[in-house]
Amino acid sequence: MDPRDRPDDGVSAFEHAAAASSSELQRLLDAIIAVGSELSLPVVLRRITEAATSLVGARYGALGVLDEDRATLAEFIAVGLDDNTSATIGDPPEGHGILGLLIVEPKPLRLPNLSRHPDSYGFPPGHPPMTSFLGVPIRIGGAIFGNLYLTDKIDGAEFTDADEELAVALAAAAAATIETTRLQGRLADLLVVEDRERIARDLHDTVIQRLFATGLTLAGIAARIDDPELATRLGEAVDDLDDTVRHIRTTIFELQRPHSAMRSVRRELLDLAAETGRSLGFAVATRFSGPIDTNLDDATADHLVAVTREALSNVVRHSGASKVSLEVEAGADWVRLSVRDDGAGPVGGHQGNGLDNMASRAAEMGGECNVEGGPGTGCVVHWRVPLAR
Repeated sequence: MDPRDRPDDGVSAFEHAAAASSSELQRLLDAIIAVGSELSLPVVLRRITEAATSLVGARYGALGVLDEDRATLAEFIAVGLDDNTSATIGDPPEGHGILGLLIVEPKPLRLPNLSRHPDSYGFPPGHPPMTSFLGVPIRIGGAIFGNLYLTDKIDGAEFTDADEELAVALAAAAAATIETTRLQGRLADLLVVEDRERIARDLHDTVIQRLFATGLTLAGIAARIDDPELATRLGEAVDDLDDTVRHIRTTIFELQRPHSAMRSVRRELLDLAAETGRSLGFAVATRFSGPIDTNLDDATADHLVAVTREALSNVVRHSGASKVSLEVEAGADWVRLSVRDDGAGPVGGHQGNGLDNMASRAAEMGGECNVEGGPGTGCVVHWRVPLAR
């Protein structure tokens, strides 16, 4: 059979890659095998993006994940840019220009020169120049999850058919990763729903009662001893127990709310904290108070999640911190966010754009945003907005 008549079953991408080095092929296999591993979604998608960039000889690569409405980019993973360039560019793209064209028309696109295309949108200040372009959709069947973007062949040539086939193969791996993660999340939600009432009951009837009894015992002991230092330490322990009881009661409140399709803002914030912790190499301390999932409307929740992402991103990129904490408190009429770190502080305007964005979101909702700290003293971002009535 003539090889040109062979059906397009994905194998041809590997055949075209036969001329590549064994290490590059190994990266391709590693990226695809990682789909079934226990690595987090951001880590796997970055591996796929790095592998695609290397395999086709591109200088820059990116992977954009669409939001649930499949209208704009909800996540954007870029490789090839240094930290200073990324900070100068600012917010990641949302899907305009050529990136938007791939969202509207999800099919492979190769361009010898980006700037000559009629849909070219231009680059923000500080963005490196880019010429050649290869974009492929990330899809499973008819469902589009995002796009894989590759720009600037290092050797100055245009992207080839073989490059496109390799990108399509890796885009398929990315689609499988995203779909698997979302399905696992839905399954986990179902399992949680089945147990939420039992967990809430056990927390109230067993855990809280034991903590309360322990606190009373410690308080009684503290009142009968003569050692002031020991009495103070016991008092602090009682305060810690009281604080723990308040946290558990907040958790019980969230577990007992009627289950619906309502989003879990708390879960989204915990996911952001976990992702930040992986980038920093240590866990972000988190603290939640009040009915966060029930009191926030979608608009306020969107702003809160975006501001939290911005604040934590600034910590990762600029602070050099060894400790980071995230605290969110929801009252009857307002919600408050605090992000603290013990790093370099908001020096030299590094966080200027991000802080302006956070302040703008607060002002839009009639709230306020301020920053405390200085060089060498760490940084605290306070963000507080009223809730819609």
